[in-house]
Amino acid sequence: MKVSVLGAVYKQTGRRFVPAAVSNRHVHLSRRDLDTLFGTDYELVPMKALVQPGQFASSDTVSLAGPKGRIDGIRVLGPVRGNTQVEISLTDSFTVGIEPVIRMSGDLEGSPGARLITKRGSIELKYGVLIAARHLHVSVEQAKMLDLKNGQSVSLKKAGEREITFGNFIVRSGPAHELEAHIDRDEANAAMICDGEYLEIIA
Repeated sequence: MKVSVLGAVYKQTGRRFVPAAVSNRHVHLSRRDLDTLFGTDYELVPMKALVQPGQFASSDTVSLAGPKGRIDGIRVLGPVRGNTQVEISLTDSFTVGIEPVIRMSGDLEGSPGARLITKRGSIELKYGVLIAARHLHVSVEQAKMLDLKNGQSVSLKKAGEREITFGNFIVRSGPAHELEAHIDRDEANAAMICDGEYLEIIA
């Protein structure tokens, strides 16, 4: 369903729907850490463009190691960022033995660290591993169309056999955003949510 259609539905019925994106574990690397893990001046190899403008999933992967275990094949997303950030699920945190913290992307202070490993090298992160807080991406124009404000907290309802309402979706609005509700793999599996499924904003 196109965003323009979603806007028309809202005008006609007063009901707002947004597409869901199930977020699997992934890592964003800084330029320095990318060089260490893959080689000086290495450039990520784009594999798939993501909905969020300018972002992509690369063909490159890393391993994450903690006190209790290791997870291989974690996808690196591009482009590079100012700070390295690893986003995992609650289940993943139990697997590697990392104390889970739920944070918005970029809020890294006080978060746990871990070891990132490739065939080329490894790094010890002092912080940067988190479970991403639920959030709703929306452009400035889309926010206006759907009566949403940056920083606002909304609830999204998933209908069906496993009907459930998720609260505390934080709206992230700006020129680098496109309409998409991000929810992690654990929560999506529990509610049987698939990529592209429409959730209704109810509050």
